[in-house]
Order: sequence, then structure tokens, then C-alpha cells
Amino acid sequence: MSRRSGRFGTGATLLDRRTAPVYGLQRGRSLIGCLEVSVRSSSGGYPVRVGGGVRGMLPEVAASIASSGRCAIIADERVAGLWYHEVASSLASHGIEAVPAFFPAGEASKTRESWAALTDVLMDAALGRDCCVVSLGGGVTGDLAGFVAATFLRGVPFVQLPTTTLAMIDASVGGKTGVDHPAGKNLVGAFHAPAAVLADPDFLATLDAGIRAQGYAEAVKHGVILDAAYAEWLAERAGALLEGDTEAVQRSVVRSVELKAGVVSDDEFEAGRRRILNFGHTVGHALELESGYTLGHGHAVAAGMVAEARIGEELGVTAAGTADAIRALVGPFGLPASHPLLAHPRRLAAHMIRDKKTRSGVVHIVRLEDLGRTGVGDATTVPVREDELVRIIGSFVAED
Repeated sequence: MSRRSGRFGTGATLLDRRTAPVYGLQRGRSLIGCLEVSVRSSSGGYPVRVGGGVRGMLPEVAASIASSGRCAIIADERVAGLWYHEVASSLASHGIEAVPAFFPAGEASKTRESWAALTDVLMDAALGRDCCVVSLGGGVTGDLAGFVAATFLRGVPFVQLPTTTLAMIDASVGGKTGVDHPAGKNLVGAFHAPAAVLADPDFLATLDAGIRAQGYAEAVKHGVILDAAYAEWLAERAGALLEGDTEAVQRSVVRSVELKAGVVSDDEFEAGRRRILNFGHTVGHALELESGYTLGHGHAVAAGMVAEARIGEELGVTAAGTADAIRALVGPFGLPASHPLLAHPRRLAAHMIRDKKTRSGVVHIVRLEDLGRTGVGDATTVPVREDELVRIIGSFVAED
């Protein structure tokens, strides 16, 4: 399957008791060391710490950013039932009060109404600007909690405590927060960098293989746009990753965070190169919207990556065979390379026209040139007219 050979490495910093403070730990876990990736941002930057037991660092982090000793923990109801009491007890043992703020699980809850209801919980608890928000959950929670933090009293600090592969590998890093709108996904939001991200793979023990796989769609994306060797490593170790192999999971989270951090540190507000992280998402978001958000994000991105590579091939900007190579990368994870909704290209194109990445009524997709290589500068994306999208998607759906 290999189109490129090579090995990928990590430049993450190893933290241990010789170089880092000792934090309170949960359930007797011994935190000999964790890996840390630094992300630059306009607010001064933040660490992403990855390793078993790192959620035990939360009280120290919270105390450093919430002088009132009060934090709101935002979580969906399912995650709250699994982890809220442990996290709240951890904070309480260090004299920090936790205010619970829960919402129904699922993308359907990522709305302005949920944002308002959660904001009201913080208001009713009389939290001030000296509080913090803890986002406990997956990508939906991170987007929603981050938007609450970005707008509550004009902005309070927050900590990302991701509990899914999707959130650890991608959604918790980069500072994008927001909610969905009937016209499309993530159309209302703000950039608001977290104070820290604590990615503890031990949280993943409650997930089944199908949910784990959703996150690896984003990991494959990172490899496809930035590191072909990493993408191939993921596919080769898909079984171990889906089974939760500790070493493989930690390595994948760290490498994905490194790759994404390198991009968002240089382009925090998506003025240029950061747009490459949208690969697979222009079509993917349209699929999610058309499905009424019954289609999982990872499934939508997997199918979206293949579709966008095929569009690129048709336009002559993507090397022939790239779409098939991506099919071979997502397949081992049980992720789809297509979706029946692609049979409705006109409806999908109409959604894409309303996407936040559209400029002057023209859709822009990421210019993927080959595995691990995208366009740069003004060639980061390629414009595609609506009629072209309808024609191209219609043509390759007919072939399938």
C-alpha cells in the first residue's frame, strides 16, 4: 500500500518528577511521566499533556487559573454519569468547588439554545470572571463548553479534559469553539484557546471500537495532509488502536497533536495554512447536515476525504490514485469510503455553498496534491463552482 516510505517521530517533551511538579493523582495511578506538546496562541500558549493518569493534574491547573476556587464542569449527561463525581471529588480534595452544568448527549444539543441554558447555569451559580470552565467529554462538549467560556462575562479560562479519541486527537486542540446553526455546522462560534489540555487515554476504556474509530478518521486526516508515513502507521496498527493498546494510543494522540499544533500555532485564526485541517470536512459537514446529524463525524470525514480527493483528481490538482490510497487508510478502521447521501450532489452542494469556508459564493476545498502534501500560500485551497461540484460528485457516484 505504501506510496511513500519513511518513519515518523515525535518531538513531544517528556515530563517526569525531575522536571515537572507533582500533581494530585486519581485512583492511585503513578504518573512517572507524560508527554507534553506546546501550542502557541495569542493568549500566551498552552500545554497539551498526554498520558495515563494526567487527569490528576486538573486540580493544580484549575487552581492556577481560577483564583475564586470555583469551576463549572460542563459535560453531557452520559459522560457526567461516568466521570463527573470522580472529577468533582478530585477538585474538592484540593478545595475547589465544582458547579455541574449538563446537557443531553449528541450533536443535536450543540445549539444556541444549549449555549444559553449552560450560560444560565453559570449565571445562577453567581460565578465570576475569577472562575474557570472544565470541558469534560468529547468534541461536542469541547465546542460547546469552549463557546460558553469564550462568551461568559466576555471570556473566562477553560480546561479541556477530553474523554474520546476524537477529542484527544483533534477537537480539544486549536481553540475553535462554537455551536451549529440550521444552515450548517459550527457556523456560530469564537476562537478561544484553552488554558491546558489533559488527554488521559484511561478515559477511553468506556468506549467501544466503533466510537474509537470515529477519532481515528481525524488522525488519518492529519497523516494524509502532513505525514504520509504516520497515515500508513495508523492503518497498519488499526487493530491495536481500536483495542485500546496503551502504547499505540498514546503515540497516535501525541503525533496527531504535534501535527495539528504545528499548524495552529502558526495560523491560530485560520487566515491561511490552518485551512488544510478542513480536508474532508467540506463534504463531510454537508453529509452530516443532510443526514440530520445522524451520521457520525468520523464517518462523515472519512467519506468526505475520499470524495474531496476524487474531486481534486478530477480537477487535476491531486495525484491520480490518491483517493484509492485514502480508501485503503480508512478501511482498516471500519470507516466508510463513501455514503449513500453522495447520490444527492445538488443538495450537498447547496449545503457546501453555505459553509463558513465559502468565499464570494464559491466553495473552496483543500488542495491535496498527494499523500502528505498540500498546496501552500494562495494555493492552500482550490475554488470549485457549485455546478462543478454537482457534476463531479454525480460522475463518481455513478461510477460506484
